[in-house]
Order: sequence, then structure tokens, then C-alpha cells
Amino acid sequence: MKILKTAVLPKGFKANGMSCGIKKSGKPDLALFCSLVPAIAALKYTTNQLPAAPVILNNQHIKLAKEFHAIIANSGNANAFCGKYGLRVAQVMAQGAAKVLGVRKENIFVASTGIIAKKLPVEKIQKALPKLAAGLSHDGIALGKVAIKTTDKFTKEISVKFNLGNKTITICGVAKGAGMISPKMATLLCFIFTDANITQGGLKRSLNEAAEHSFNRITVDGCMSTNDTVICLANKMAANALIDNGTSYKIFTNALKTVCLALAKMMVADGEGATKLITLKVSQARSASEAKKIALAIANSNLFKTAMYASSKNIIGRIVASVGQAGFKIKEEKLKIKYTDLKKKEVSVEVAVGRGKQSSVVYTSDLTHEYVKINAEYN
Repeated sequence: MKILKTAVLPKGFKANGMSCGIKKSGKPDLALFCSLVPAIAALKYTTNQLPAAPVILNNQHIKLAKEFHAIIANSGNANAFCGKYGLRVAQVMAQGAAKVLGVRKENIFVASTGIIAKKLPVEKIQKALPKLAAGLSHDGIALGKVAIKTTDKFTKEISVKFNLGNKTITICGVAKGAGMISPKMATLLCFIFTDANITQGGLKRSLNEAAEHSFNRITVDGCMSTNDTVICLANKMAANALIDNGTSYKIFTNALKTVCLALAKMMVADGEGATKLITLKVSQARSASEAKKIALAIANSNLFKTAMYASSKNIIGRIVASVGQAGFKIKEEKLKIKYTDLKKKEVSVEVAVGRGKQSSVVYTSDLTHEYVKINAEYN
């Protein structure tokens, strides 16, 4: 498997990005990602019980259609908590993209990110769509990946190439996310494109596996968004033997896991104000779910995260308190904690709880003054 630290679209995909005026700064805020041929899709989205309009619409479209052509995405406005107006706006975005691409609105996915409870000026998107579509190109991913950013300091992107038989398959992923990051789908937008020939069921299972060990294992501030969305499109243009299960499925899923985990760790590293990427492993638990719960109790502790920021030796006390808070009976003499140099940008922590043989890993960041500043000023 060849890993590229940049976004390289697979065969049959094009993209573009531009500014349509949603952001007062004039920075890019509208992106279009398109497959030239029909593609199958798999989705993961927020479990927040007040989902944004695009999440609601995409859930409808994945049930109505079997093939998809594009994702229209904006930044600067979440189109969330806007009632019926918000849903109409999401529908207008889908209809507009469908019109310029010559497909049905059900073949389009919509994504939005930005400020919640503010009406999205959809007329700006409608006006920009013809120009946006006319500029679609294979290299346009360079513009599209920028247009989905909000508080991100850098773009999140990766591509992998691997062979199945005599065919080369590409998986490309771009994402945004820096704040409001919490498991059960972290606050993010992630778009994944592949030319693999894979069944619908295979793609769905593969994305579920990949997301569980990446996007569902990261936390920056423990806050869950209304807009979290991961969309994976597969257009089959690699012309490989059909993937469903067996060895080819394992190879494909391993590659998809590589893409998702890399993007997830970039989000944590770019956590608003973060200075450290922390890999936290809980071992010797009775089950993987128990280990994950304990790990998240530590990772979401503001006291743990601020101690990490200060490289404080009191980190032991913060971990002990968080482990006890998780709700499992752990014998003090069996609890073992070790960690790498706290002054490094990447820190590894392992907590052995002495209850069994299962383990789980989550990724988090430290908590700094800058996090408060960014979110206090975000409007």
C-alpha cells in the first residue's frame, strides 16, 4: 500500500471550491465533489438528537436512491436549528447541484459546517453553482479541501493506492474538524472517494469498521456536533474483481482504516488551541467496551487535559481520579500507569487496570488558553 500525504482523486472523480460570500472574510466556503459515473455510497453521521438539516436530508436520500453523483458542501454556516427553513435550504442546495450536473436531487448529498442557529443565505450558493460546476476538475480537490475548513489551521487530506490482482485502487479522503470533537461521530465533515468495485453491503461494513476505530475514538472537548457526516463514494472505475468479503475485503478495509485513522488523528492534532496529540491506551480490562469507557473518562477530563498542557507531574492524580470515575471496581495495587515525555508534541499514555485482557485506544489533545479564546470569539 502506497500512502500519499495529499489528496489525489481516484478515477472518475472531480472537485472544485470557491468563495460564494457565506464567510464575511471572503475565504473559500463552497465545495462540490462529483463522480462522473454513478457511485454507491455509505454514510456515518451524528447521533446528536437535534441533527442539522443536511443530516436529515442525506438520511432521506440514502433510502431513496441506490446511486449517487455528488456532494455539495458549505462552510461558515451549519444550517442547523433553523426548522423548516433549514430543511428547505438543504433541499435547494441538492436541487441546485442536481440541475448543474444533470442528475436527480436524490443523487446528491449535502453537508454544512459552521455557526448553528443562523439562517444560511442559500441564494449565494445558487448563484455560485454554475461557476462552481463549470470549474470541476480532477485537480480541483486542492480547492475543495480548503473550502470546507472552519477553525481548522490546516487541511486534512490523505490518499492511498493499493493493488487487487492487476488493478490499482485509490482511496482519497479529505476532512475538516478541530473543535466540538467527541466520539459517537466526532464533529467533522469527512468525504472519502474510491474507484473500487465493491458491493453496497461491503462498503457499508467497511466504513463502519473504519469509523469505529478512528472517528469514534477521538475527542478534543467532549462536545458533539449537530452536523457530523462521513460520506464514502465508490464508483467502481478501477474495474477490479467485485469486493464483498474474503481477502479482497480485508485488503480494502485495511486501506480505508488507514485513511480514516490518519484523518481522525489530524483532527485531534489540530484541536482548537491544542499543542499535543495524546494516544491513550487502556489495557487489562474485562472487555473492549469497558476499556474504551475508561479511556474516554480520562480523555474527556479537563483536569487531565490541562495537566497535559502544563506537562505536570500531577498527571498521575488526574488519571487515577478519572479511572475511578468511570464506574468500575479497580484494585489500587493493580492500577499501573506509564507515559512518555510530557514535553513532546506527541505523548503516549498506557493505563493497565488489572481486570482482564482487553484493551482500547482513543486519541485526544491537551486543553489550552487558546481553546477558550477561539470559542469565545467564534461568531
